[in-house]
Amino acid sequence: MAENSPEKTLDAQWLATQLQDRSMRGIAIETAALIRSGVIEIGTHLPAVRELAQALGVSPATVSAAWGQLRRQKVIAGRGRNGVWVCGDMLSPRPARFEKIGNFGEHIIADLALSSPDPALLPELHEAMQHGVSADNLNSYQREAIAPALLDAVKPDWPYNAPSFMAADGGFDAMNLTLQTLLMQGSVVAIEDPTATRLLDMLDNLGAQVVPVKCDEFGPIPESLSLALNKNPSAFIYQPRTHSHCGHALNDARFAALAEILGESNTLVIEDDGIGQLSAYPPVSMGSVLPDRTVHVRSYSKAYGPDLRLAVLSGSEDLVKQIKSFRNFGAGWSSRILQQALAWLINDAKTQAGITHAKAVYAERRKAMSDALRIRGVNIPERDGLAIWIPVPSEQFALVTLAARGIAVLPGERCRIGPGQFIRISTSQIMADKVDLIADAIVLAMG
Repeated sequence: MAENSPEKTLDAQWLATQLQDRSMRGIAIETAALIRSGVIEIGTHLPAVRELAQALGVSPATVSAAWGQLRRQKVIAGRGRNGVWVCGDMLSPRPARFEKIGNFGEHIIADLALSSPDPALLPELHEAMQHGVSADNLNSYQREAIAPALLDAVKPDWPYNAPSFMAADGGFDAMNLTLQTLLMQGSVVAIEDPTATRLLDMLDNLGAQVVPVKCDEFGPIPESLSLALNKNPSAFIYQPRTHSHCGHALNDARFAALAEILGESNTLVIEDDGIGQLSAYPPVSMGSVLPDRTVHVRSYSKAYGPDLRLAVLSGSEDLVKQIKSFRNFGAGWSSRILQQALAWLINDAKTQAGITHAKAVYAERRKAMSDALRIRGVNIPERDGLAIWIPVPSEQFALVTLAARGIAVLPGERCRIGPGQFIRISTSQIMADKVDLIADAIVLAMG
């Protein structure tokens, strides 16, 4: 019909006749159904909020809230004077930033976008899996939070004497369970800037009001955290040791300063130790000073292998009980076979020697890349981790320039909240014969 052609704004009266449920939820669901079925096409401008509200006989706030729901699902875009239009017909929530990573065409010779471990440096799993099938209580439907063997294996290296533990299916699964359980839709959340792409996607899915906390070489800046806490956030999310993008980590002085500031608030503290045992720094947690409102998540994917799909989280008995209860909507518990296998690897001397070797190799690769850039006039601070965060004059120019030379990197806009132009390059799998080629291309990408 002419009314919903992409060149025109959809007629408010026509749309009102299609919507039977005039509640906020009803307007969102029924509009989504019209979009999914193709009755309202991608590119169509939706009526102004006040105009549609008048046609429906509801308040503008009701329509605005319905549009907000569709906006969070990435079905519509825009607001204000530019209007609102249909930008997609995939109505299920999805990690939009994360889904954009990894599609760089056929001519990439160096994919540096994903900061993933080198498969050649991961432990061999055959013997571990043989031990895995000997797990106690195997094939039981009992929903235990964590297998006793894994609990015994992780406790000696845990950064504080945590009251309660739970295994999860990877670090981001643990973080998502925590956020979905403990935060309400629309919550104010403080988070270090930059941060992990998938965390921002999770917060988008919650409709969270994100407040950035600036960082320096020692992590979140106390003054920036204080300003963020003035907005009374429900939670503060940060990486307590090696940051996945910038490579910084808290020192003792910064930890004490942040602990003092957080101690004066009621904000929940959520810690994402995504690098885990590959970090050059010892584990640390606000749980040592704020045990009642700290959730600490450690991923074992980077050090032991992503197909083990395991992370462990800790918190107060009340917080972990809430997370465990929410999880019962889905899987209920993590595979006892995989938990037993990971417990064996943690206690295996050969595996631990291999992880020590892997850390040294990753450090060498990162240093080789940093040195090559420094020789070319690009000074990168000596830090830790599997990636390098590089300021550039223009992200778009850098991406195009590098892609033309067969190099894929992660644009900073996927990870940052505040202003700035950056790219992140993964160094974990850069071979020595590619270092100079990549460094030369990065210099060109800086304009």
